[in-house]
Parts: sequence; structure tokens; C-alpha cells
Amino acid sequence: MSDMNSNINWYPGHMTGAKRKMQEDLKLVDCIIEILDARVPASSRNPDIDELGKGKGRVILLNKTDLADPSETKKWIDLYTSQGIQVVPLDSRNRKEALKVSGAVKEACKEKIERDRRRGIMNRPVKAMVAGIPNVGKSTFINSFVGRASTKTGNKPGVTRGNQWIRMSNEINLLDTPGILWPKFEDMSVGYKLAFIGSINDNILDIADICFEMLKYLQKYYCNNISERYKLEDDDTLVLMEKIALEKKCLKKGGVADIEKASRLIIDDLRSGRLGRITFDKVER
Repeated sequence: MSDMNSNINWYPGHMTGAKRKMQEDLKLVDCIIEILDARVPASSRNPDIDELGKGKGRVILLNKTDLADPSETKKWIDLYTSQGIQVVPLDSRNRKEALKVSGAVKEACKEKIERDRRRGIMNRPVKAMVAGIPNVGKSTFINSFVGRASTKTGNKPGVTRGNQWIRMSNEINLLDTPGILWPKFEDMSVGYKLAFIGSINDNILDIADICFEMLKYLQKYYCNNISERYKLEDDDTLVLMEKIALEKKCLKKGGVADIEKASRLIIDDLRSGRLGRITFDKVER
């Protein structure tokens, strides 16, 4: 398969404005709630947020834990917790899990809350910015957290376009922000991983190339997931793709394997969880 082309750096014009607006709005908030995809807990972290968020309370939500390898999720929780960050693993569609975030936000902002108390300021709501890259589930989390459809949701990047304040309770107000990527990936594997989970627009990608790289990783770390889903296996990744195409009747005229159609099916199996619980980022010890 061909190498990933430069289109992996998907940075639409509106993201530049979104980053600028985020910088302005950070002056208004006490805390940043950064939502990561638990399948890529390192690759889905925008390095800009670390710089922009200096001096703010920090909470990391490892979302979509129902799709991630639980043993790897535990390692990431331990790592980020050791860095002094409040970490909450969750499936944001589950409101009971989403509500756990309140405690983490209060803990991250306890110094601010105590400072207010000493000044005689009681019950002033904590203002928290919800940030993250596209398609990690920010809007789904907010809707579950608040208990109503406050924001638009979608299974593709770029649904949230503007910043909006949402009153969660008397204790917490949320500022929703559009998902932003950074202009260039220093490590091309990061671009691939974000493409696997759908944080980059599929329409600008070579979908067969994405699938090839994804299957190559699964063959190395999650070969049982492949054999359980497709009842097939092969050491050669391209041969495996062809076998899956034939098995799933993804065919062109003359019965030739339609690799692109099969690639979309395989990637959809990954994103929906039908390929099992998988994590693409490993904790380096």
C-alpha cells in the first residue's frame, strides 16, 4: 500500500478561528475538561491544549472506554493520575457515568473554591471549558451530563462549530468548544490512529491505505479479534484484506475483490466495536 499522503493533516480554516476563540475564552474559565478517545489516549491529546491551559484546573475524560482495551485503559489512568490530572473513564452515552465528572471538576478546582470561600464568595459556579479533537464525543458527553439535548451530535468530525455556554447546575457551567486539530503531525502514526477512529474526514483519505495500516497493527497486537470477527487469518495484510472482501461479498465485476468497499466495512467494524475492544496507544514505560 502507498504511504500516507499529506492530506492526513486535516486542518480546515474554521479550526484556526476556533483555536483563537479558545485562547480568548480561557480567560473566562477555571478548568479545562479535555475529552480523549480511550482507544488513542495519547494521539487524541492536542498538544496546544497543554500550552493554552497552563494555570487552569485539568480534568481528562477517557471517553469510549467501552471500545478500548480495559488493561490499557488502566495504564493510561495511572499515568495521567500520576501527573496530577483528574481522570475519569467513561462511556459518555451513560448518564450515570457522565455525572461522575462533577466530582472530578470540583477536585481539580478545589483551590479556587477554597479561595472563594475565604473571600466570602459562596456557591459561585465553576466555569469549565470542554475541549478536545473532533469526534471524541464532546457533544454526547455534554448532553448526557446536562440531561438534555443541548448540543448537536454526530459521528463525523466538525459538527460543533461555535462556542456555547451551557448551565449544568448551580455548581458548574460548561463552555462547549469546536474540536480542533493541530496543523501538522510530527509523528505520522498519530495521523493514522486519528484516521482509524474517525477524527479526520474520511473523504480526504485513502481509505484502503488506512485500513491496511489498521489491520497491520491488529495483526501484531489483536490477532484474535480479527479471527473471531472474520474467521480468517493471514500473515500478509493485503492478502487478508482480499480474503475479507471475498468473504463479505465486496466484489467488483468478474468477482474481483473490491478492496475499497471491504476497507470501509472493516473500519466501520472497528469504530462500532464489532472488532472488539482495542487500544492503539500503548503506555511507554
